[in-house]
Amino acid sequence: MSERTKLVVAVDPTIFANYRELLRAQASSRVRTFLLAAALLALVVIGFWHLDISLWRVITGFSELGRLVVLMFPPTPGSWANALLYLHSLAETVAIAFLGTLLAAVLAFPLGLLAARNVVPARIVQFMTRRSLDTVRGVDTLIWALIWINVVGLGPFAGVLAIMTSDIGTFGKLFSEAIEASDKKPVEGITAAGGNRLQQIHFGILPQVLPVILSQILYFFESNTRSATIIGIVGAGGIGMHLVEQIRTFEWDRVAFLILLILAAVAIIDWLSSSLRHAIIGKSAAAA
Repeated sequence: MSERTKLVVAVDPTIFANYRELLRAQASSRVRTFLLAAALLALVVIGFWHLDISLWRVITGFSELGRLVVLMFPPTPGSWANALLYLHSLAETVAIAFLGTLLAAVLAFPLGLLAARNVVPARIVQFMTRRSLDTVRGVDTLIWALIWINVVGLGPFAGVLAIMTSDIGTFGKLFSEAIEASDKKPVEGITAAGGNRLQQIHFGILPQVLPVILSQILYFFESNTRSATIIGIVGAGGIGMHLVEQIRTFEWDRVAFLILLILAAVAIIDWLSSSLRHAIIGKSAAAA
C-alpha cells in the first residue's frame, strides 16, 4: 500500500472502500474494451481469410494499376467527334441526376409530412409511411436501374426513374426528421390565433424546414451526378455507357479522358451546390 493510500485510509476508511470499487470498475471496463478489440481483430482476420485477401495480391494489384495508369496517358477522346459525343453524354448524365433528384424531392415531400409525428396524429399512417420509405430506401440505385430498364427499356428515362425511386425513400426520411425537429412555438402561436392545421403547417413549420430541405436536395443532386454515371454502365443512359465500352475495348487513354470529364463536372456541381447551400443557410440564419 502506497503512502498516499495509507493517508486516505487513516483519514476515512470509507473513502478507500469507494476508491477500491472505482478501481475494480475501471479494471472491468478495461477487460471489456480488450475483449471487444480482440473480437473485432478476430473478425477482421476471419474476413480477410474468407474473402481470400492477401498481401501478395495487393502488391501485384498495385503493380497492375500502375501499368494501367501509364496506358492512360495522355488522356485523349480519339477525335473531335468523340469529344462532342462525350460532352453530350456528360450533359445527359447531369440532366438525369437533376431530373431524378427534383422528382424525388417533389414526391417525397408529402410523404415526409405523413411520416412526421407532429403533423399527422394517426400513428398507423406514420408507421405505414415510414415502413414504405424504408422498403424503397433499402434497394440500391443500381438495382432500381436494372428494374426500370426492364420496364421502360434502355436509355436516360430509366436512369431518371432509378434515381427518383431510390431517393424518394431517403428524402422522405430526411424531410420527416427535419419537420419533427422544428420549433413548436410558431405552431402554438398560430393555433392560439385560431389557425387551422394547414395554416399551422404552412406558416409555422414550412418556413423553418424549407432551408434545410433545399440544402439536402442540393447535396443529393451533387451525389446523384456520380450515381448517374454508375447506372449508365448498365444501360440507363449518360456517360457511363461510353465509359464501360472503352474499358471493355482497353482504350485506356479514352477512359482517362472520360474520368477527367466526370471529375470536372462533379467538382463544378460541388462548388455550385456548396455556394447555394451556404447562401441558403446564411439567409436562414439572418432571418432568424
